[in-house]
Order: sequence, then C-alpha cells, then structure tokens
Amino acid sequence: MPDGPAARAAALDAADPLAAVRSRFLLPEGVVYLDGNSLGALPAAVPAAVEDAVHRQWGTDLIRSWNANGWWEAPVRTGDAIGRLIGAAPGQVVAGDSTSVQLFNTLLAAARARPGRRLLLTDPDHFPTDQYIADSVGRLLGLDVRRVPARDAAEVLAAESGNVAVAAYAPVDYRTGELHDMAALTAAAHRAGALVHWDLCHAAGALPIELDAVEADFAVGCGYKYLSGGPGAPAFAYVAHRHQAAFDHPLTGWHGHAEPFAMAGTYTPAEDITRARIGTPALLSLIALEAALTAFDGVDPKTVREKGLSLTGFFQECADTLLDGLGFTSVTPRDPARRGSQVALRHPEAYPLVAALTARGVIGDMRAPDLLRFGFNALYVTHADVLRAVTELRDIASGGVHLAAEFRRRPTVT
Repeated sequence: MPDGPAARAAALDAADPLAAVRSRFLLPEGVVYLDGNSLGALPAAVPAAVEDAVHRQWGTDLIRSWNANGWWEAPVRTGDAIGRLIGAAPGQVVAGDSTSVQLFNTLLAAARARPGRRLLLTDPDHFPTDQYIADSVGRLLGLDVRRVPARDAAEVLAAESGNVAVAAYAPVDYRTGELHDMAALTAAAHRAGALVHWDLCHAAGALPIELDAVEADFAVGCGYKYLSGGPGAPAFAYVAHRHQAAFDHPLTGWHGHAEPFAMAGTYTPAEDITRARIGTPALLSLIALEAALTAFDGVDPKTVREKGLSLTGFFQECADTLLDGLGFTSVTPRDPARRGSQVALRHPEAYPLVAALTARGVIGDMRAPDLLRFGFNALYVTHADVLRAVTELRDIASGGVHLAAEFRRRPTVT
C-alpha cells in the first residue's frame, strides 16, 4: 500500500469493487456526504419513478392503479426487496407506516406472545423513540421495563430466565457506531425463553444482517438511512414465519384483514405477513423507496460490509494523524468486529465544528452533548471523501474557524 494518506486513498478507491455503484446516486457536485446514517443520498432511479407515479399512475390511471400498477401489493413487494438485504426469506417483511408505528405494533405483539412474563429489557443507549415506546408498552401491559446495556443483557437474561418477555435492542449504537453480536444476544434470549426485538435502523443496508440465520423473532427499521428511500420513507417490520399465525398486534387496520374488501365489522387477521399491514400506505413514498432499493441490485452485502470497514478504518487512521492534539477523542471501537458503518468523535465543541464543516461542503452531524458523527454508505462514499473530511476538520479546528458566531447558533434540527 502506498505511503501517505492521499496515495492510500487513491489506491483504495482504485481497487474499490463498488466504485461503479456511485453513479447510481445523484450527488451534489463538490459535496462530501457523510450523513447517510441519518438521511441517505438520492438514488438516481427515484425521480423518474416518482414522476411516473404522480403523472401516469395517479394522474392518468387514478384509482385503477391499485390493481393496474400494483399499488395494493407494494408493501409486501417492497418488504421482500428489503428482506433480501437483511437475511429474511420472502413473506416475512412488510413496508409501510413510520418506524415508531412499526416499533409499537411489533414490540407490543412480541410482549403479548409471552404472557405471564413481567419483564421487558431494553438498552439505556437505545434511540430515544425505542425507549419511549418500550415504556409505553410496559404501561399498557403492566410490564417492568428494565434498561440493561447490551453488553450485560446475556447475564441478566440468564439471571431472569422465565421472567423476561422481550429483549429489545439494536445491533448498532446510533451514537457511537458500536456493533453488538446479534446472534449471541438472540441465543441468550431464547435460552431464557424470551423473544428478541431488533431495531435495524442503523444496520439495514450497511451490514450483512442475517435475521433468519440467527433465528430473530421480530425486527423493524427505517427506509431513509442506508436504504436511501428519501425523507420520511416508510419503515419496515419483520415477523418470522413461526410467529405470524399468533401475531397479536394492537394496530389492527383494514389492510391487515383476511378479506379487506369484505368490509366486515370485526377483525379477522390475514394468515401471512399481510396481517402486519395496518392502513393505506403513503404510496408516493413507498414507490420512491422501492425504486431506491434498486441501487443494491447485484451488490453483495458482504462487499458492502468490507468497504464500510475500509472507509471507517481509514477515517480512524486519518483522524489519529491529522487531528492529534486538537481535542478529539474517538469513541467508536477500533476492532472491526465491533464497528458498524459510522465513526463518532468526541469534542466539547461538537456542534460548531460540524456546522463549520458543513459550510465547507462536508456534511456529517452531531449528537448531544459532544459527539460528531460520520456515516459511511459504501455505495457512494469514497476514501478520497474520507480524507477530505478529516483534512477540512483539522483545518477548522486548528484555525479556530468554528468559533465564529455564525457556527454557534443552533437551528431546530441538529
């Protein structure tokens, strides 16, 4: 490998098996986009798909599109496309509604599937919505919600065997990028007779998730991060085949009915994954998500993982050298087996540093109180992007650029 970060970046990009996939995205000229772990970049296939949905399917075919253009089947069809990226055989994933809705619906159903057990485990470092909804499910079902870090979950599951209904975790810490062992935690839960609920928001599309292989029970994820489905893209829910017949969810909308157009006054659930459907999906967003997923056509998730590790590892190497002595601390694990597809740096001036970096065309984000986050979508981020990002960050921090008043004013969304 050549010496020097610029030569290394060039060599790594020249050998990148995913280099050609970058053209499947419409990236702004001169922008380094390292916030795909929050909102993915625009796939090139999306604008034409949405235009067709608006002008032809809606504008011309009107309500006939439910049949003529496959609108009715879109949630399961798109779910199966997502399933291919998360190791789920067809008929176990449905797309639609928001992550919060899918999380509530599946987590409560999981808890109902273990009657008599009074404990729900969740991570104190989980995304806030996951914790809020766990608390809500606990109140509704009279469960004790206990916050246990992922690293301690197996021990608690063993100690509380017979009492835990559900363990609700994420494979990737949304703040630090730390990766947890899904197979080990799932096995520990099953040994205790509990079910596992996974939040894949920061993993789907970035890691070779194998839900069926690890015998996962339930999972949810969003469509707008690494899947690049667009702002507010529909979420997805995974219900393993073995749980579908007894899937007793709280939001029993008419799209999940066995005979939705019979318009019966009482609910009879469908027998397959369609029972996890709720109400009429946001079709324009769903069509955008389905089109976005074509960016993964022909792409091996293992190759995505290998490049993601190369990008994050190179970022950490560059940060070690270029940011030394500038007050940054890396909080993301160095061990590739414990690292997702993002890197977080700690600095007391995290927000103004990110704001100044954005002004220079390098987009990341921050999480309170002091973390700078950088997400690496292997389908479009290059090693040259990584080097530019760290170089710009060095120049900003060393020159005190971020101390300007314009970078210290916080907008609503940080």
